[in-house]
Parts: sequence; C-alpha cells; structure tokens
Amino acid sequence: MSDDPPQPITGGWEPRDPTVHTPGGTPARPPRRARLRIRRRTRRTGWRRIIPTRRTVLGGFLLLVLLATGGLLAGYHLVDVPPANAAATAQANVYLYADGTPLAQGGRVNRESVPLARVPRPLRQAVLAAEDRDFHTEPGVDPEALVRAAWNTVTGKGTQGGSTITQQYVKNYYLGQERTLTRKVKEFFIAIKLDRSQTKDQILEGYLNTSYYGRNAYGAQAAARAYYGKDVQDLSTSEGAYLASLLNAPSAYDVGARPTNRPRALARWNYVLDAMVQERWLTAAERKGLVFPAVLPARPTAGLAGQRGYAVQAVDAFLARNGILSEHAIAAGGYRITTTLEKGRMDAFADAVREQVTDRLDPAANPADRYVRVGGASIEPATGRVVALYGGVDYTRQYVNNATRRDYQVGSTFKPFVLASAVAHGATTQTGEPITPNTVYDGSNKRPVEGWTGALYAPANEDDVNYGGIPLRTATDRSVNAVYAQLAVDVGPKKVKRTAIALGLPADTPDLNASPSIALGPATASVLDMAEAYATLANHGRRGLYTLVDKVERIDPAGDQPLPLPAAGATVRQAVSREAADTTTAVLRGVVEGGTGTAARAAGRPAAGKTGTAEDDKAAWFAGYTPDLATVVALMGQDPDTGAQRPLYGALGLDRVNGGGPPAEIWAHYTGTALEGTPVRDFDLEVAEGADFPFDAPWDTDRPPGSEAPWQGPHEEEVWAPDGERYAEGDHGPGRAPAARPEQPPGRTQTQARNQTQDPAQDQSENQGQAQDPGKGQDPGQAQGHAQASTRAQASGGAQRRGRAPDPGNGPERQPPAPVHPPAPGPGAAPAGGTARTGPATGRQ
Repeated sequence: MSDDPPQPITGGWEPRDPTVHTPGGTPARPPRRARLRIRRRTRRTGWRRIIPTRRTVLGGFLLLVLLATGGLLAGYHLVDVPPANAAATAQANVYLYADGTPLAQGGRVNRESVPLARVPRPLRQAVLAAEDRDFHTEPGVDPEALVRAAWNTVTGKGTQGGSTITQQYVKNYYLGQERTLTRKVKEFFIAIKLDRSQTKDQILEGYLNTSYYGRNAYGAQAAARAYYGKDVQDLSTSEGAYLASLLNAPSAYDVGARPTNRPRALARWNYVLDAMVQERWLTAAERKGLVFPAVLPARPTAGLAGQRGYAVQAVDAFLARNGILSEHAIAAGGYRITTTLEKGRMDAFADAVREQVTDRLDPAANPADRYVRVGGASIEPATGRVVALYGGVDYTRQYVNNATRRDYQVGSTFKPFVLASAVAHGATTQTGEPITPNTVYDGSNKRPVEGWTGALYAPANEDDVNYGGIPLRTATDRSVNAVYAQLAVDVGPKKVKRTAIALGLPADTPDLNASPSIALGPATASVLDMAEAYATLANHGRRGLYTLVDKVERIDPAGDQPLPLPAAGATVRQAVSREAADTTTAVLRGVVEGGTGTAARAAGRPAAGKTGTAEDDKAAWFAGYTPDLATVVALMGQDPDTGAQRPLYGALGLDRVNGGGPPAEIWAHYTGTALEGTPVRDFDLEVAEGADFPFDAPWDTDRPPGSEAPWQGPHEEEVWAPDGERYAEGDHGPGRAPAARPEQPPGRTQTQARNQTQDPAQDQSENQGQAQDPGKGQDPGQAQGHAQASTRAQASGGAQRRGRAPDPGNGPERQPPAPVHPPAPGPGAAPAGGTARTGPATGRQ
C-alpha cells in the first residue's frame, strides 16, 4: 500500500461516491450515454423483454432472406430431374383387327401416347381453358399456389388446385400422386428446370399423354376411345371440351357411369367453353351452336374377355417365336399391332361354336358336358393369313388357349400327310408297285405291318372291322388304321415325319415319332399347327410364312416407328410337289362326299377334309378346306377342376363324339358363313397318274345344306391306340358295340404272302422293300389274275363320283365301289406279295 496521498482527479468524470460530496452537497451526474444505457435497462424489464426490437426484426428478416436464397440455390442444384416413373411410361399394347378396328389392349395401363400434332387444336385449347389459361405466357411454377398447397397440407385441410400444367405434368410423369410436402418441394424445383429445358409444346404433349380421364384411361387417346369410341384426332370441339372437363374430377363428371352427374358435368362443360370464348379461342356464334355431346355408356374394361385374350396370346407367341419382339418388350408395352384376324370371321367362328355345341351343353343334367372344350383356327391358303381363331368359351373363365395348345392327339387327321408323302416320294408297296389312291391294301383288323424291323405292330380298326382288300382311297374315306400303318412303313416313317414338318407341323411337336404308329396320329400338334399344314395342301403344296400380324409399330409421341416383319413372299417354297398335294386333295374330297366327313357338305362349297379321333375319344377333330379357306376344329375333353384329359363319351347327348359329328358341323357352319357372298370356286387339281377321281358335274350350289348324306352314310373314323394296347376278342373298346357286318372272304394276310415271296434275311432300307421285284414268286397265270382284279378295282373305285345323289335323268343310281378282296389262292399258289395291287394309270385331270 502506498504512503503517498491520493492525487486529485483532473478532467473527466470520476465515480460517484456517496461518501464524497461536491460543493453544495449535490452528487455528480453521469454522462448522457451512460444515462441512456441505464434508462434502457430499466425499460426492458418484465414482459417487455419479449418484444423484439426493430434491429432484431430487421436482422431476422435479412437472415431469412439469406436462408431462403441459399435454400433455393441449394434446392435448384441438388434436386435433379429424375427419370420418368414406370407408371408414366407404361403403355398398353394396342391390338387391331385387319381392318384397323380395335381388337384388344394388353397391359395393366390403358394408355396410348400420341404426338401433339394428332391432338386437335380445340381439345388443346379446352384443356388450357380448364386448367391453365396463361400456360404459354407464365413461368412453369406458381409460388402462391405452392404456398397455399403446402399450408393446406400442413394444417390438414387437404389439397387445393392451382398448380400450373407444368407442375401437374411433373407430378404425373416424374414423381407420383403422394400428398406430401416433400413431393411439393421437388415438384417446384423440377418444374423450374423443365420450363427452362423444354418447350411449352413438349410439356403440353406430355401432360395430355399422362393425365387421367377416368374409366382407366390415361392420356387423351385412351380417353377418346373410352368415351367416344374414336381416335383423338376425330374429336369435335364439344367432345374435346367434355374431356377437358373430366380432368378436374373424372368420377364427378362421367355421365355415362352415373347419369346423376349430368347437371354437374354440364356446368363444368359450359365453364370450359365460356373460358374458350373469353380467351378468343372460340367465337360466340360457334359457342352458341354447340350441344352437350352424348358419351358411350360406361362398361367394364373389355380387357381380354371373350376371344380377345386368346387372340392376344396367340399374337404375342407369334411375335416372340419369329423374333419380331422379345417377351420382355411385349410385356413392357407400347406397341400397336395390326393382326390378320378379321372380326366378321372371328364372330362367325364364335357363332358356329355356340349354335353347334355351347347351346347344346347341359352340365347340370349331363356331367360329360362339363368336359367339352372347343378350339379352332382358319387360314387363307393363298396368303397364309390367319383370319380367325377360337380359343375357348371365354379367356377370363378358361385361360388355356385351345387353338394353340399342344397336348391332344390329332388322330386320323394326320393320315393325309402319309398319303402326300407317299405320292411326293414316289413310294412303292412292299412288292415294289407304285402307290396311288387306287392301290388295294389289306385292311384286315389287327394285321401286323410288314417290312418294319422294330417291335410287332398290329393296330386294330375301329370296332375291330375286317375290311379285307380295300383301295387306299376307300381306306381314307373309312379311316382304316391297318391300311395306313402299312402305308407309313411302305413310305418310310422318317419320310412321313419330314413331310409333316414340311407341310407345317413344328419339328418339336410332341410324340411326332418316326414309327408305323405315326400314321394314326399320336402326335399332339395344335389346332393352329394342323390348319397351317392343311392350308399348304390347299395351296397345291406351296407353303409360305403363315402369319398373324400385318404390321407392328412402336408407339412414340414423336411418330410411330414401324418394325420390320418377315417378308411372307420371300419364304414361299414348295413343301411337297403339286401333284402330291392335289392328289391328297382329290382323295380328301371323297371323305367329305362319301366318307366320315359328310357333315361338312352343309357348307355348300367344294371341300376336302379328314376326321380324326384321339385315344379313348378324348378329342375329336375335323380338318378341312375349300380353295379359299382352310379350317381345323377340335373338341377336347378336359376336367375343369383337375385339368386332366377326359373321354367325351356321352357329351352332347351322343354315345361317342366323332370328328364327323360336332367338329364337322362347326366347320360347315363357320365356312358357309365366312365365305358367304364370295364366288363358289372348285378345286383346280393336277393329280398323279392313276390317281384321278373324276367328278362328273360341277358342284351343286343349289343343294340345300344338310341334304341327305351320300352312299352308305358317314363312317366313324378309326381311333388311335398306343403300341401294345389291344382289345380282347369280342371287346370293342369303350362306346357302343359295332353293328353286325358280313364276313369277309377268306384270303391270306400280307405276312403269309411275304413269307412265301421274300427272303427273311433280305436287307431292308428305310423304305422297307421298295426295291423288291413285283413279279417275284408269281407264276404268269397268277399275275394275270391279280392284274384283272386290279382292273376291276380301278373300274369300280375310280370312275364314279362319291357323295352326289343320283341324277334321275342319267340312268340308274350309282353305287359305291365294293371293296376288292384278295382272291382266294389256288392250290399251291400264293398271292402276289399279298401287300397291295394297283390299277392301270388313267392320266391327269
């Protein structure tokens, strides 16, 4: 502590000390600044302290401005324009009939994007009048609307309109429909960027293609179809104004779905038109002349119901199989596919099935009727266009397509391929004689085939009938299994298989095996496969690309992009020779005129065809054609609960369902309707020598449908049975027993004859004995007898027309050819090879 006395303070202010008194006794006053500071402290006590000062307010405002600016800049740079969401880009595949009318739409989203140029100007203006009149002059965002929407969302008041068209497009195309503040913020920034990077027309086009109009219609094109059944470019001004009205609330303004919506919809429609007048997009006179347009009644989405689903399924399979579109591309959608299918013929097929089968079914009274399924396909032979399909009762009720499934045996409808192969390859019998339709075969029941080095094969005929010697033509009419099994061996099973594939059957057809049984149809080709093969026969053996598609386009707002298709004409080739195809056609005409397929005559056209029945009557087929149309129909038995194949015994009130029954009746009904109004054309055939079948008069177009069947009526076709399955003596298999038939004359079997005429050790090629000397083992007298028998066969089997009623003015009624049986061998003599005989050649027709 210092001992010096305190120094006096000079100048300035010294602290006030209550113990120190100035002269006069008054305390010293502090400076002004200190007094103000003291005063302020005194005033901001208590509740007053919560009131911000002007300086605080100003500072806070500046801080908020800085934060907002920084947030906008950060948001603009951080929020990128995302890729379009999957729902916005998803489109339906649009399927059209051949004439361009709608067939179906495939896909979950009903949308077909179109370029803005296709949208009529009145519709564009109506949308702007309803949603955003200043679209072309204002920026892409409306801050006021954004704040209002955000406030409503935060306070729980719901959503409110007012977003620009750009913002709505961003929501539809890039974001989604969720109602969150985050989505609104993203929408704001994306709309700003989009408005800077795209033109107004591009934004409007996107908006029109992504907006929802009700009735599951996304985009103006889908809406035009849903409400007016027309394309968007065909809409009138009043129709466009109605579609624009729907954008605000589709369910509230759809007068087709709810007629009570009409007053509300009318008010909204008037609002849109009045706005168009205000914007000078519509004159008052034009406005006055407009009336509220009628809309189509609301219907459940057609989708794939009825035959549409089956058609779409078949078309998709065709596109993928031919490498036109991948399965992934088809699933992604966005294609317009013009098919070859014709609506009139599709409807005709459905009508034929309904009248001939569906209306006759009574599952409650007849359990077998539950199993009936129908499939059908129809092709134009000259063009290869598939013009009609029938896949089942309804795609939404029965998913499996009966027109394209490959799990039912084709039965005897395969036999014409064996015949065509025989003629095409110039096949000979086991004795080396050329095979023609007049070649006489041994049709004995369960006769083992000859020339086959595999396991014993002896197929049974229908009802175990012994036909004895029978011309190949007649064996085709009656579908004799024993004859065709031997014919397959004579031709060579591998050659038969190759011929079937060349005609149109897929190489991977299940159970298409090169064995004698191939002739009896164990293969499980589809109805469409068989129609393609028969169309090749109808087209004189020429096979092109059978197609279901005329045109495929990628739907693109910038303009539809066509896809390349295989050129049908470039792939046409001669599958079998013309004479082989035409000879087969000539023989198959006999099936329709006097064999198992006479019901097909009701079509009123020259026709060729073949019936067929699968094992245990699980399927019945009729495959036939006219010069203009090839069609195949099959009835199939399937348990609706388990999916297992079932016999058709008792279905439709019939003991047995044969190919010559309901399938042929459907074929005739459909063919007659499908060709109605077109000229009746006869076949132009060039048959092989010795195969002519003269029809002595032109087709009788005046004969009423369903007239009396020709000679002896139809015959039931043979049923294929698997190798090793044999009926015991007297057991005729399932179904009714056969009628009594006369005993056949005695004769030696082919096996007995070959044992006497051929060395068992003789080497056999695939054709099994084609090089054998036809005269081997015969004496001259015996050979002469066989020649005479062959001549009788030719005279009786080839010189008459089957299936025509007798002409009273042309002498006595003609009778069918009697089967030519092998003559009884004389003492010590054997038949000439015992296999087959053929008559003399009679030239071409």
